[in-house]
Amino acid sequence: MLLHLGGCRGKMGILLIRRVGLFCRAAHLSPQSLEYRPIKKVMVANRGEIAIRVFRACTELGIRTVAVYSEQDTGQMHRQKADEAYLIGRGLSPVAAYLHIPDIIKVAKENNVDAIHPGYGFLSECADFAQACVDAGVRFIGPSPEVVCKMGDKVEARALAIKAGVPVVPGTDAPISSLQEAHEFAKTYGFPIIFKAAYGGGGRGMRVVRDYEELEENYQRAYSEALAAFGNGALFVEKFIEKPRHIEVQILGDKYGNVIHLYERDCSIQRRHQKVVEIAPAAQLDLHLRDRLTSDSVNLAKQVGYENAGTVEFLVDKHGKHYFIEVNSRLQVEHTVTEEITDVDLVHAQLRVCEGRSLPELGLEQDKIQINGCAIQCRVTTEDPSRGFQPDTGRIEVFRSGEGMGIRLDSASAFQGAVISPHYDSLLVKVIASGKDLPTAATKMHRALTEFRVRGVKTNIPFLQNVLSNSQFLYATVDTQFIDENQDLFILKPTQNRAQKLLHYLGHTMVNGPMTPIPVKAKSSPVDPVVPSVFLGATFDVAMRFLWECPWKRLQELRALIPNVPFQMLLRGANAVGYTNYPDNAVFKFCEVAKENGMDIFRVFDSLNYIPNMLLGMEAAGAAGGVVEAAISYTGDVSDPMRQKYSLEYYLKLANELVKAGTHILAIKDMAGLLKPEASRLLIGALRDRFPDIPIHVHTHDTAGAGVAAMLACAQAGADIVDVAVDSMAGMTSQPSMGAIVACTRGTKLDTGVSLDRVFDYSEYWEVARGLYAPFDCTATMKSGNSDVYENEIPGGQYTNLHFQAHSMGLGNKFKEVKKAYAEANKLLGDLIKVTPSSKIVGDLAQFMVQNSLSRAEVEERADELSFPLSVVEFLQGHIGIPHGGFPEPFRSKVLKSMPRIEGRPGASLPPMDFEALESDLRMAHGDEITPEDVMSAAMYPKVFQEFKEFTSNFGPVDCLNTRLFLDGPKIAEEFQVELERGKTLHIKALALGDLNKSGQREVFFELNGQLRSVLVKDTAAMKEMHFHPKALKDVRGQVGAPMPGKVVEVKVKPGQKVEKGQPLCVLSAMKMETVVNSPISGIISKVHVNADSSLEGDDLILEITE
Repeated sequence: MLLHLGGCRGKMGILLIRRVGLFCRAAHLSPQSLEYRPIKKVMVANRGEIAIRVFRACTELGIRTVAVYSEQDTGQMHRQKADEAYLIGRGLSPVAAYLHIPDIIKVAKENNVDAIHPGYGFLSECADFAQACVDAGVRFIGPSPEVVCKMGDKVEARALAIKAGVPVVPGTDAPISSLQEAHEFAKTYGFPIIFKAAYGGGGRGMRVVRDYEELEENYQRAYSEALAAFGNGALFVEKFIEKPRHIEVQILGDKYGNVIHLYERDCSIQRRHQKVVEIAPAAQLDLHLRDRLTSDSVNLAKQVGYENAGTVEFLVDKHGKHYFIEVNSRLQVEHTVTEEITDVDLVHAQLRVCEGRSLPELGLEQDKIQINGCAIQCRVTTEDPSRGFQPDTGRIEVFRSGEGMGIRLDSASAFQGAVISPHYDSLLVKVIASGKDLPTAATKMHRALTEFRVRGVKTNIPFLQNVLSNSQFLYATVDTQFIDENQDLFILKPTQNRAQKLLHYLGHTMVNGPMTPIPVKAKSSPVDPVVPSVFLGATFDVAMRFLWECPWKRLQELRALIPNVPFQMLLRGANAVGYTNYPDNAVFKFCEVAKENGMDIFRVFDSLNYIPNMLLGMEAAGAAGGVVEAAISYTGDVSDPMRQKYSLEYYLKLANELVKAGTHILAIKDMAGLLKPEASRLLIGALRDRFPDIPIHVHTHDTAGAGVAAMLACAQAGADIVDVAVDSMAGMTSQPSMGAIVACTRGTKLDTGVSLDRVFDYSEYWEVARGLYAPFDCTATMKSGNSDVYENEIPGGQYTNLHFQAHSMGLGNKFKEVKKAYAEANKLLGDLIKVTPSSKIVGDLAQFMVQNSLSRAEVEERADELSFPLSVVEFLQGHIGIPHGGFPEPFRSKVLKSMPRIEGRPGASLPPMDFEALESDLRMAHGDEITPEDVMSAAMYPKVFQEFKEFTSNFGPVDCLNTRLFLDGPKIAEEFQVELERGKTLHIKALALGDLNKSGQREVFFELNGQLRSVLVKDTAAMKEMHFHPKALKDVRGQVGAPMPGKVVEVKVKPGQKVEKGQPLCVLSAMKMETVVNSPISGIISKVHVNADSSLEGDDLILEITE
């Protein structure tokens, strides 16, 4: 026997001699000449959906079934659908197992198999396998080995077609043996030409060549593909027919010379010569052409004595001429559409013919075969059309199919929990739709595909839906260039997958805790407020960075809910809503988009009160049509004659410039709560006297506890608006009490007219809501107000943040030192106005000093060698503007050395931002759902926006979760509802957490809308336990350790590189603070212990330097 794979489709030799007598007489046998031998047991030498298709037909006919499977297929459905299943190819590669003829024959003989069905692919067109079956006394369900051999050899099949009078495409008579022969063919017939594998199909080993420059490369690629796929790299060459239709005819023959056709299928919709969508019958096919195609197919089959099912394939050019391509001596993937329009079960027929039945006995005569309607088959694959149909692998987390009238599904691996491996074909399920005509069938198919839900792996369903909606597909004819010429097919509507993404988020939270950084270990309250909450106070980046929400969407929703109340936002002058400089056009564009989305009042400020920055922001807000409120940031004490840097005259002069610039409202922004009652009377009184017609707005914090008194003093001095907080959220680092102000002014000329009862109701709601945010509550670490704010001047919001940061960095017991260091850092930097981002700069320096046990004097002395936080360095360079009184010297010069400095307004020298290019890049990265608001988010915070999009891609719309679920996740056995949108509500129940697997994952089980769902989540704590990072030894000069806990943003050096003392080595980031680690010595980098994204603890070894 010839059992090696190399000659599976081409060897003739002894096979032809052995069978030639029977082959020649086959057409003259009568039904009485052959014995009918019923089949009792069938093996399918294949896998997947075709194996199951055959098993089902066998079961319907009362035939016992046997499956074979590789070691990689132990979990596949086809082995479970059979009555018996046996392992083959132990120790072989996944594909080689199904090509191992000895193993397959051994299993068949040991288990009394009567017949073997080869399916399609693998050994289905291997003459050696067909002969091996015959030699073993097992029937091969297909043509005789001789016919398989003839039809498998495309050159011989071509010769037989010519002999039968069937038109063929000009081509070589035998496989070519060299590139030179391809040159000669091209010279004779001209381009384009096509290389085809001589011993296989399916698009492998097939390459179109259009000129001499492409010839050699495509020859080599076609040869290597054919060799890898079929064990033989032989190729033949044909003239390439431009834009043909690919039409194939289904034939069926018996052992008695009877051959019929079951009409044609149109397989023109192809990608790289692989069929994607098949239609039966071919649309708008000329009846005379149909007759020629079918008669040629039957004549060719009769000439070779064809038995069983097969397909004759043709190309039809634009003039209606047809050309023979090949015969596939097996059942085709697309046989289903023929079954649907003829009502003939082809697998039943295959089995009965193999038993010895004649076609007339089976009622299969040509005049009885009629076309009834139209059928379409779509091959749903685990491929990503947006990435060039790159196969996707992984675990199917969700599978829900489309069903209903006119829909048939043939599948094997399509079920929840199935693992799609990289070893085999990417076909997931064949969907077949039937209707009275093509548009009807297409409508049913589109509806069925829309019903599909496949999660965990990518599929080509969006692409197929585009094909089905294409007008050319529906109402005209298509050719093999259809996909290439309709690039709009690749404009894919993204799947939302919201429910499964939410389960991933909840599972991650249950396994690893909150994905939002939690300052302190405190659980959210289990009690929800009795009315729906609207959380208003997130800053622009915090919405994306920590709440994982789009700030624009939040604004749009609030504007729709509250159409008649003015909205106000803070605009950091030339810094817009960021912490850095932007081109001027970016600031203008941001204000324009904000106004379009419902913003009314722009409170414009600058953290240094730097007038050039403020004027740009005011101009941008005004140009957008907004109300401009220029805000002066307050520090110092105007009531103290000893403090003259920020005197009353300073503020009046500043206000004069802002009013002159055209502000509509004047504001005082007292972020640290430094306004004492006397200072309030002095400052607001002076402003009111100077500007009697300008509305005055005062904002403060109540850190010291004097906020109510200060705001009452402001009101009495002429302020029109003072900011307050509802009682349950007031005090300490928040604003003064709303109830206190309302009560204190009641019955006076300053009476607010607000009902105290309404204030109490409002406060009660927020008291309950506040409990949900316990991990973020300042009372977790602070128990009272602190009057030392008059000394350290820490802004209210930053006071809380510093407290949290100190605890998170292990400095909780040193917070008193942090506050003292803040005051010292402020003096080091020249006594700044302290508002974001300048306050952050002071805070970063203070924590750096405490972390490294540095005094103010030591910092000044060692300024030329210390690795300062990046924010400090950039401030001294002039990145946020020029502070009142100038930069501190010689401190600035010692830190910067030869670093560049910015003179004047930082943004003035920046080139305009190219929003069209940015939008194009975003669409390339995230798809076409990018909005103008997304473009602005990316312009302001490129990295944060990127992380936000990555998060939503993985975890979906978490803004629909209530606060407790968002922060803590559900408890086991807890049931809850999540409303995705109006009319779409998820009913979820958390069931169980699985054990840790060897990949460091836990399976989390849920019930979603009554169905079991599960997700795999990496246990980050378990993963960390497997990793131990070395520490830097303080007494070894060349070991550089992390100055604080954080994540590595960038590594700037590599082993073997020479570095100088003070040269940047890497950048660390922690809690929004970036630090550049500089080299403490000069030398050679001997080893780097980190890479980008490495998470480090304090003193973790970063790298080693040899002097």
